[in-house]
Amino acid sequence: MMSKRLLPAEWYPQDGVMLTWPHPHGDWTPWLSQVDQVYSQIASTVTSCESLLIVCYDNKHQTHIERLLQKLGIDSKRLHFYIVPSNDSWARDHGPITTLQNGMPKLLDFGFNGWGGKFEATLDDRINQSLYSQKAFADIDMEAWPLILEGGSIDSDGQGTMLTTEHCLLTPTRNPQFGKSEVEGLLKTGLGVERILWLSKGELQGDDTDSHIDMLARFCDAKTIAYTSCDDRADDHYLSLQEMEQQLLEFKTAAGQPYKLIALPIPKPIYSEDGQRLPASYANFLIINQAVLVPIYGDDNDALALQRLTPCFPGRKVIGIHCRALIEQYGSLHCITMQLPKGTLRG
Repeated sequence: MMSKRLLPAEWYPQDGVMLTWPHPHGDWTPWLSQVDQVYSQIASTVTSCESLLIVCYDNKHQTHIERLLQKLGIDSKRLHFYIVPSNDSWARDHGPITTLQNGMPKLLDFGFNGWGGKFEATLDDRINQSLYSQKAFADIDMEAWPLILEGGSIDSDGQGTMLTTEHCLLTPTRNPQFGKSEVEGLLKTGLGVERILWLSKGELQGDDTDSHIDMLARFCDAKTIAYTSCDDRADDHYLSLQEMEQQLLEFKTAAGQPYKLIALPIPKPIYSEDGQRLPASYANFLIINQAVLVPIYGDDNDALALQRLTPCFPGRKVIGIHCRALIEQYGSLHCITMQLPKGTLRG
């Protein structure tokens, strides 16, 4: 009989964070120097608390990253480099998802198909197995799972409840062979969740993930959800985010209580050079052992977002990381990172 699984919350103790570092062979080329600086700031902040697993394209790329991080005085003992060619750098979506079984971590390797076939992802889909074969992880199991699933599309309270969106998980370009009930069954079996809260409203322009939950609504603890909000009727997001807020107001905890909701303002519109609105969101934060890294964008609402999130994470320092360069490729801070819970990394 299979022992019970649990999908830990992001605030569960961590060994480290995984980054797949941007390289000149992908879509980051026009912004590579700016993005290097964002990654370096994240690396410096993470390694003040825990380790960092860095996926490098090749040996030349690793040397480049090492030079960047040496300038910051990062403790090399907290850096773990592995050579694995990648298409892109969105570790949240191609990295392993960790469950706990009998208190021990088990890595799950879900399929990744470039957000429903939008982008080439053959290399990215192989990263986890390559890391596992290179013994990047502790002596724990990695299990391939027959579902296309990105880490940015799910969020856990660590007590059996998961947040996700219908728009993403039920998009036919991901798992056309499964209906909603079958997807829900697979998630409950694979991840060990007992309840799934499905949002059917809420989207950000420029988000090509089909509404990942980590841009929209996140657990801060088992009773609190921070979410992207919009009060400006002239903003194109107003109606969708108001409808999403109404759904969140109707959600209940497993104990039947309404959630405490923390409204995070949406930044003022930020556009790419070709006029595309970019998906800036403060909900795309990363929780690590002693801190919470929050993307900021040089917007008037940056300070308000940090102010509202700070009391949600007692005992953790809430730190703003400038992520304006990241949204040029339609993602942000949480999208490029994957936490590795305690017991997952080789010592």
